[in-house]
Formats: sequence, structure tokens, C-alpha cells
Amino acid sequence: MITTQMDQPVAPHAGAAPAPRLPQTIDETGLSFSFLVELLTKILLVRGQMRLPELVTHSKLPVAVLDPVLAFMRGERLCEMSRRGETQATSTYSLTDLGRSRAQDFLARSQYTGPAPVGLDAYVEQVRKQSIANIDINREALQQAFHGVVIRQELLDQFGAGVASGRAIMIYGPAGSGKTFAAERLVGLAAGDIAIPYAVAIDSEVVQIFDAVIHEVVTAQSNAPGALDLGPRNDMRWLICRRPAVLAGAELTLSMLDLQFDEKSRFYQAPPHVKANNGVFIVDDLGRQLVSPRDLMNRWIVPMDRRIDYLALHTGKKFLVPFDLILIFSSNLPPAELADPAFLRRIGYKIYVGPLDEPHYRTLFRNVCAELRIPFSEERYRYLLQQYHERTATPLLACLPRDILSQLRDFARFNGVTPELSPALLDWAWNNYFTRD
Repeated sequence: MITTQMDQPVAPHAGAAPAPRLPQTIDETGLSFSFLVELLTKILLVRGQMRLPELVTHSKLPVAVLDPVLAFMRGERLCEMSRRGETQATSTYSLTDLGRSRAQDFLARSQYTGPAPVGLDAYVEQVRKQSIANIDINREALQQAFHGVVIRQELLDQFGAGVASGRAIMIYGPAGSGKTFAAERLVGLAAGDIAIPYAVAIDSEVVQIFDAVIHEVVTAQSNAPGALDLGPRNDMRWLICRRPAVLAGAELTLSMLDLQFDEKSRFYQAPPHVKANNGVFIVDDLGRQLVSPRDLMNRWIVPMDRRIDYLALHTGKKFLVPFDLILIFSSNLPPAELADPAFLRRIGYKIYVGPLDEPHYRTLFRNVCAELRIPFSEERYRYLLQQYHERTATPLLACLPRDILSQLRDFARFNGVTPELSPALLDWAWNNYFTRD
């Protein structure tokens, strides 16, 4: 499953890229007149009778754009003004029988009835304006993102330089060493807010970009109820969101990196790396996907080189979109087993995350004890090291203190005793955690 909006410390706020200005003419919307007629007709069919302010709120288009479209629809007898009050705001629109018939035809082509899309050119321009490369990554931001994390300074330096480079990063090492945890912390470096459109129109096709699961809205560009003035405002078809962070795991396939066309609704969902534009995209557990890692990674050779990607509609039409993100791969396998040298050359930083050294492991163990309210004992900690880690040659992996101590706490709670680092409880937790051959 693809997940996002990871709750991580965020670097100091970097102001949002300004959203585009509110369009005042149909040409400024980047949409064709016929597209707007179809969209409003479908909206009126689905929503029923609507007042003009409601049409503004739903379509995210100002009155200056809606007026000529609604006038045309009335002239063609597609809709009628059911009631006229003292002000334009009280005008109510509904479809005629002819309008309802036409709306059914329009819905057969596409059932999209959401906010008006933006044009592809406007989307490409906005992504470039708020590029992830514009973020200033410094040591202070890195220290804040990893605040409270037990990690070697040299590893932090590698992470900081890798993110600052804007190039792809591969984090590899044994399972349980903290690779995914470190990758998620790097999300905190993608600070600042950006403008994201509800959808993008390519010719008459609609590609939905905004995803409530992925995009965390900070501010929606909206009108106050009844506000029909034509003063300068931001384009309501864009939402101000935090820079996105997307985590994809073993379920990732090549087909998921293409446009997802719904045969029933007849419009598209953008692939996850497009939804992650201006943010971070993490491919976790690389090597566990059903598709071979070489095929999966080769899919990104051109995007990583040129910072662009090519997508295709079901009609065969191809178009270009920006590939503006920090791409992070995480794997238990060494890089040489995942990709050929040509691809590895395009990965700017290949960072090995291995077992902890003993001082860092001790600090982590002590921190977890404090968090789980288990009294720390130097003597019992040494018992665990000598009795189990040294005798079984088990490396000091970052996952073990929390995993072992959580099981110790659970067993103590079940038995109604105080959790402590007793040999008996440590023995039970260790032997319960590790499988036997």
C-alpha cells in the first residue's frame, strides 16, 4: 500500500510558492469553451438546481468566467435561470430537458464533475516555480529533522549532502538497521508549502492530481459566501499544501507508474510519483516487488537524468510532466544486486546503514527503557550483550532495543508484575522474539 503524510519533525518553515492568480477570462483558465460547457452541464445534472455562488464554490471558477458559459448554455436552451432576485448572487440555474439529455452524453465520455482542472502548461510552470531544488538544506535543518535520534554524525553528513544535492539516494543495509526510519526522517527536510491543483486537463481528458491521502491541505483558495467581486485573488483551483511525501513498498509495480484510467468514471488518477512532485518519493523494500528491481529502476533512468517524465493517455497521446522530487530507494540488498552500473551512476548517493556501535546501541537501549518506563540497569544491559549478542553473534541492530523491550513489557503486564531488566524477563523476551531453526 502507498502511504504518505508521515508524521515527522519539519524543518524551519519556508514560505509557500504563490498560487497562480485568479483567471478573469476563459482563455486564462487554460481550458476550452466546450470543456467548460460540458463540465457545468454535468455539475448541474449531478448537483441539481444551484445558485451562482454555489457554482463558484464547486467549480472554483469566478463569475467572470462562468457568466459567458452560462449565457451560452441558456441561449442553447441547455439550462435556465429559474429565479432572479435583486442581486446576481440569488440567480438559480437548473438544466432543461435538453440539457439533461446532453449531460448524459457528456457523462458517457467522462464522469468527472469536480473542480475545474488547470491546464497542463500551468501545472508544469507551477511545479518548476516551487521546485524541490529551491529548498535550502543546511546542518541546522538536518539536526532538527533527526532530533532525538541516535545516529552517527558521519551518517548524518551523508544524508544531508544527499538531500541537498537533489539527486536520487539509495539507502541500503541489513534488515532492522533503521533504513526506512532514516528515510522517513529525511521527509522533514522537505519544508514549506506548495500549490497543488485538484486536476489537470490534457485536451478533453482529466487527470486528478490532488489526493487527500497524500496531500495535507494548509489553505484552500476559496471565496467567502456570496463573494462575487472580481478583485485580485488566487486561483481557487489550487490548494496550498505541505510538500508531499509518498512511501511505496513491495506492492509497487510498473503499471502503477503510469496513468490510472478508470473505465467506469472515464478519467485518470495521476501515478504516485506525479502526486509526489515538489516533495519526496520513497521506494521501500526495493527487491521485494513482484517486478524485477532492474526493470523497476530502469523505468526511472530518463526521469532521473532529465527531471521529466512521459505519460500516455489511453488514446495514445503522450505528454510531458516534471519529475521534480527527491527519490529515495531503501533496500536490504547491496546496490550491485539491484541495478547495473549505468543506473547506479545516476544515483547520487549510495548510503550504507549498518549495525550500531556499542556506545550508540547503549544510548538507544537506555532511551527506549525510559520511554517504556523500564528502569535501566547497567548490569542487566551487560548481561544481554554478553549472554545473547556476543554468544549468538547477533549484530547491534537499531530495531532490537524497542522490539525486545516491548515484548518484555508486554509479558510483564500480562503476568501482573513490574517490567524490569531481570534475567528471566530478558531471556523470555529474547527467545520469544527470535525464531528457532
